[in-house]
Amino acid sequence: MDWLISSAFWIGAYTVVDIIVRVLALIIIPRNRKPTSAMAWLLAIFLLPIPGLLLFLLIGNPRLPRKRRRMQTEINAVLREANESLERGTLRPHEPAWFSALVRMNRELGALPISGDNGVRLITGYQESLDAMAEAIRRAQRYVHVEFYIFKSDSSTENFFRALEEACARGVEVRVLMDHWANLSKPLHRRTRDRLTRMGADWHYLLPLRPLGGRWQRPDLRNHRKLLVVDGEVAYLGSQNVTDASYNVKANIRRGLQWVDLMVRLDGPVVSSVDAVFLSDYYSETGETPAGVDLREMDDGTGDLDCQVVPSGPGFEVENNLRLFLGLMYAAQDKIIMISPYFVPDEALMLAVSAAVSRGVRVELFVSEISDQAMVFHAQRSYYEALLKAGVKIYLFPPPYILHTKTLSIDDEVAVIGSSNMDMRSFGLNFEVSLLVRGEEFVQQLRSVEDDYRARSKRLDLVEWVRRPFWSQVLDNLARLTSALQ
Repeated sequence: MDWLISSAFWIGAYTVVDIIVRVLALIIIPRNRKPTSAMAWLLAIFLLPIPGLLLFLLIGNPRLPRKRRRMQTEINAVLREANESLERGTLRPHEPAWFSALVRMNRELGALPISGDNGVRLITGYQESLDAMAEAIRRAQRYVHVEFYIFKSDSSTENFFRALEEACARGVEVRVLMDHWANLSKPLHRRTRDRLTRMGADWHYLLPLRPLGGRWQRPDLRNHRKLLVVDGEVAYLGSQNVTDASYNVKANIRRGLQWVDLMVRLDGPVVSSVDAVFLSDYYSETGETPAGVDLREMDDGTGDLDCQVVPSGPGFEVENNLRLFLGLMYAAQDKIIMISPYFVPDEALMLAVSAAVSRGVRVELFVSEISDQAMVFHAQRSYYEALLKAGVKIYLFPPPYILHTKTLSIDDEVAVIGSSNMDMRSFGLNFEVSLLVRGEEFVQQLRSVEDDYRARSKRLDLVEWVRRPFWSQVLDNLARLTSALQ
């Protein structure tokens, strides 16, 4: 009899807790959260109340800790005050009204000002990019600012690291920022860290996850930015990390995977804006501002392109990168070409894409045929049928390559390149940096890259796609549900 009473007690207690969890979820989760995200969390908690609750407590809050939010508010205020001194160069004539409005929106949301007279050159080769950055570092006289999501000392990056060591040896200030968890979870982390220390670099982790040291935030927040600034005179920015094209991961090497990326070399006034992004991240981790850096000193570049740097991430009130992409898509009159390794759109982005096709705009999407991220890969596949039916042309970049380039171009004059994927993670959870460029010369460079990707890719056929195995469709749709857990 005692065991019956005990069992009844625990069943009753569990039932009460279960009801309380469900009621609180209905009250707390929908507040200030996207409907899709709220529904996904509610579904997880209603199906698995206790595990769902624990998962929500772990990753349910996309905001930074209060101290970091205060610091980010200070950073945003400083960047706004710096707008006048960073708005330099002569802008190109005949700027479309929609472009002026887009630039203004970006500034209101936290972007840097637009500047003119910039040189922008694409670098398509993976090793070519690493070596070009190394040579720029070798010419440094005052400082080198390095910020990469993944930063590794390996055979492919040896030239880059030797250049950093040479710079330190001749008294150049070398400052390095890298994401904590992304590097901790990849091979060669200790080797890289020790080498930076030995050379005398001033290096720090971004978003360090150290709960015992009082450094705690949602564990899957990432600083995904990739940039390099040398002496405030030249900058590099794009999608590529400083690591081997296989990321040195045994599974990637076994499969023969190689990453394909795209970087830009910048000179001119826009370099100061890139440097401002680095300085804001440096301040957020150290509470200090490096000496000897003057963002007001900048000559005209080797070109006359208009550029605006758009930082985004959980430190901002809204999703700056998503709004930039949406603004461009609604402005497009002729074509939209998107390249993104991870394409998991929200409703607003899907609507912008379908609306563009409906008004006669040619829309193309380049993605990889295979992926290293299983959940994201299957989630993005769940959107292919709707995109194909809407009239989007989807191109699959062939294995063993992972197409990691991240660009958006519209018509023949405007494009964006940077670190941001077109997925919910990059919109809401990652710190990203995007470069908005206006100028036919740059878009022509990008068109050549797109033509190369198109020639190497296979166009996805709707009839063939809907005939894929049933269980593959189920897996894609299940993965799609998890993508909204933000």
